[in-house]
Amino acid sequence: MKSPLFYLAESVTETASLNEETSKHISGVLRMQIGDRISLTDGKGNLHEAEITDHHKKKVKARILHSSFRPRKHSHQIIACSLLKNTGRFEWFIEKSAELGIQTIIPLLCERTEKQTLRFERMQQILVSAMIQSEQAYLPHLAHPALFHEVIQQQNVQHKFIAYCSEDTSIPHFKTLINRNDSSMLLVGPEGDFTLAEINDALNKQFVPVSLGDNRLRSETAAITGAVLMTML
Repeated sequence: MKSPLFYLAESVTETASLNEETSKHISGVLRMQIGDRISLTDGKGNLHEAEITDHHKKKVKARILHSSFRPRKHSHQIIACSLLKNTGRFEWFIEKSAELGIQTIIPLLCERTEKQTLRFERMQQILVSAMIQSEQAYLPHLAHPALFHEVIQQQNVQHKFIAYCSEDTSIPHFKTLINRNDSSMLLVGPEGDFTLAEINDALNKQFVPVSLGDNRLRSETAAITGAVLMTML
């Protein structure tokens, strides 16, 4: 039986002390005992197999038995998506992007972005939970909300894409251009889409326009569609 995986932010060598929330889950929910095996990750590719030595409900301790490093499966993939009016939809996007293996998520502040703030700590917790649930060893980097015009100037990646609503049938589908062996960034706009000025500014910064299909998608659906293509192809 596979050992359950938990997140431990700090580096460990011989022993590990887990925080109160994780300890409560191990001792109270899973009812694990001394001698049971667990797996730990720091979210940076390091994995540890450990044995519980103290199962106190507020501070479980474990002895490290074996450590290894898991290399990334693909190059750096970034999605910059506008904050959404419905917080739950943005949280869904954050969660699913983490499960798929997106490495960096940038909340965008565009001209038509209605919501300007983000509960950063809650989003971080969602990312940790998604990483653990999907049994990954890498925690995505969540940037603080950034202005659209700042983001398009600062990114240093091999390929830069922008998805927006258009009647132009000559715009290529994203799946024909994306290569997960190359670093890439995808921009997705708010509910009202990017403004024409924003689109032109991005194109002037060498962002390539892409289509995500014939259907008109919600912002969070468009972002997840992009995430699937960036990590699965």
